[in-house]
Amino acid sequence: MKKILMLSCVALLSMTACKKNDASSRVSEESVAKIEEKAAAKKNSGTPKMEFVELAHDFGTIGNNEAVETEFSFTNTGDADLVIIDARATCGCTVPEYQKTPIKPGETSKLKVRFQTGAVGQQQKTVTLTTNTEKGEEFLTIKANVSPAN
Repeated sequence: MKKILMLSCVALLSMTACKKNDASSRVSEESVAKIEEKAAAKKNSGTPKMEFVELAHDFGTIGNNEAVETEFSFTNTGDADLVIIDARATCGCTVPEYQKTPIKPGETSKLKVRFQTGAVGQQQKTVTLTTNTEKGEEFLTIKANVSPAN
């Protein structure tokens, strides 16, 4: 009797274990449609894009400790609001100023960069913009040949 009971249990367990139990059998077509719909809505929500007039500026020869400024003009050519999250320079002698409010698609804005250094010779600094664009970062470069103090 114990053998028959034991064999019955083994047979029942093997039948249950062989049952198709994969994840695809539990996903309904309705769930798949909802997920695809959300993905399409996210894709169509738009992405901002920064298009600059120039990515680099050369101040030429400037005097030691002379303060100079330039503006980088750009347009949001994307189809969503552009937000500049942060702007940082490679050196404290370079100070970027940027628009803190969202820039609408088609709008133009400017990023002002102020440069003043006591170092002499050819200088090159990079300003890194952290944005909500697809790339996430934009890079601008300034250059100057700083002459020695008289």
